[in-house]
Amino acid sequence: MRRTHRRFTGMRSSVSPSAAVFDSPTHSSARCRRQPPGSRWRQTAYADAIVRACERIDRADRAPSLAQLAREAGLSPTQFRRVFAERTGLTPKAYSMARRSNRVRAALADGEGVTRALHAAGFGSSSRFYEHATSLLGMVPSSYRAGAPRERILFAVDRCSLGAIVVAATARGVCAVEFGSDRESLVRSLKRRFDRADFVEGDGAFGSLVAQVIAAVEEPARAIELPLDVRGTAFQHRVWTALRRIPLGSTRSYSQVAASIGAVKSVRAVAAACAANPAAIVVPCHRVIGADGSLTGYRWGVERKRELLDRERRDATLARRTPAPRRRATRRRRPIGAANARGD
Repeated sequence: MRRTHRRFTGMRSSVSPSAAVFDSPTHSSARCRRQPPGSRWRQTAYADAIVRACERIDRADRAPSLAQLAREAGLSPTQFRRVFAERTGLTPKAYSMARRSNRVRAALADGEGVTRALHAAGFGSSSRFYEHATSLLGMVPSSYRAGAPRERILFAVDRCSLGAIVVAATARGVCAVEFGSDRESLVRSLKRRFDRADFVEGDGAFGSLVAQVIAAVEEPARAIELPLDVRGTAFQHRVWTALRRIPLGSTRSYSQVAASIGAVKSVRAVAAACAANPAAIVVPCHRVIGADGSLTGYRWGVERKRELLDRERRDATLARRTPAPRRRATRRRRPIGAANARGD
């Protein structure tokens, strides 16, 4: 009987896995193409490339372009953007913006002028900086440099079926919604979160906002999208925006949320962003559960999370079962005098 020999067709490399990778864009790109997508060498090479890209962004006076970063990593711009987001949870542009905003904060805190601070941070023009200033600093740059004068926050504590609830808002939108057992602990928590703000109890007009939040607790189908002014990192904002897109009556796992924002490797960071959510209900972090269907944790208690999900499923089911109201057919009336005009 003839024995058949299997011939090894794989390519052997003279470069050891511990050797320096990405010595040149052409070499690294060729090596990555030869490796299976999930190979340890490829994953290590990607990780090293992203670390170097982050260091490059941190050192640069001006933000390097996506094409420059991709070329230095030996990847296409599309591939580099995807790999960067998987490793860091941010796009290269968002990461660069976050790092530059940190530089601006540090410079303004040291007493630098606004113009000098923004140019030192790598913003090419003042108009580009002021376009993002409020979201980056939480206020206009001159206010930040002046020591962040106390911001006025309206708040109110009320009762709902899940216990005491506090709602707080700035002039731009809701900044906090929390559950608790009593008024005193909720107010303490709120003042601890915004320790430099001036708190004012809301008047009758503010009461309508509180009523809308409570309505979302009691009858989730009546919930409306409210304006937000929540402070957080660029990554946290991406997570919170994704949470607001989860439909009523539905849930997502942490890994599904991570995938929806293009950060499949950042499941733990997604969980941390959910735990840091300052606005319960308005940002529905209770709709995120474990991969096995378990409720996992909830900052305001698992029992509240279970009750909120049960109510939302109930309302979503009723909405699907309730037929849309039928429009009543109306006979088209003949204009007055039309019959006489035809000679009837």
